[in-house]
Amino acid sequence: MTLVSLAGMLRKARCEGYAVGGFYAWNLELVQSVVNAAEGECSPAVLLINQTGLNYAGLEYYAAFAKKAAEKATVPIVLHLDHAQNLELVTQCIRCGFSSVMFDGSAFPLETNIELTRKVVEAAHGVGVSVEAELGRVPRAGNGLPVEVSEASMTDPDEARRFVDTTGIDALAVSVGTVHGLYKRYARLDFNRLKRIGDLTDVPLVLHGGTGIPDDAVHKAVELGVCKINVGEALRRAYLNGLKGALGNNSGKNDVMDVLASARLEAENVVRGKMRLFRSAGKAD
Repeated sequence: MTLVSLAGMLRKARCEGYAVGGFYAWNLELVQSVVNAAEGECSPAVLLINQTGLNYAGLEYYAAFAKKAAEKATVPIVLHLDHAQNLELVTQCIRCGFSSVMFDGSAFPLETNIELTRKVVEAAHGVGVSVEAELGRVPRAGNGLPVEVSEASMTDPDEARRFVDTTGIDALAVSVGTVHGLYKRYARLDFNRLKRIGDLTDVPLVLHGGTGIPDDAVHKAVELGVCKINVGEALRRAYLNGLKGALGNNSGKNDVMDVLASARLEAENVVRGKMRLFRSAGKAD
């Protein structure tokens, strides 16, 4: 298959009551982990990469092998730029063949966020690329320390309705209690806020910081309109644990390909589990 539209993928998820996983894939092995898991679970999937990851891999290199993986896949795959904060990077990724971009203007005042997001939508939709945007701020945890999500940083439902109506985005990332990075405890989602946002907007909703969401909260969030859940930290930990295990003194593995294959398999197993949790397994048709 070729890369597909995020908008179409999430519309289907919304209609059928599941969420698609957005999985951070910083290198070839993680891209393979996600695609292998998607094929094994017969699930759609979103490959995520951000500015930091592209700085490491190189945009043209990354786009080449990620697109090739999607072309060879037997299930729908989206290649998605996550958390872009400047229009230049968005433009570069569109030119390199990404099928979806996220412009994160959440650090700006509402009017500026609307203005910049509309520019991204105009440029992206003109060439068939989907756009996700963020309203509210999802904080970042560091070193496992607890982070409280203040009400002031959460998405305002009335602002969300105006934002969606005036920008024309395809998906809205909301702040309702999740945190980027490594959690010390599980996130506590504000379901009343999430329900109101879902009632007032007509686009699929996205949760970032999916590693720290309890299983029952995932299912309730999907019922309230969440159609995409991003996972990064769980993959990072699985991949590193796979490397450490393969490099252990008694592992018997001393070939770089064997070591990387072990890390790839650890990450793949995490992706498979998330696909089952999100109920996207079996939905690639």
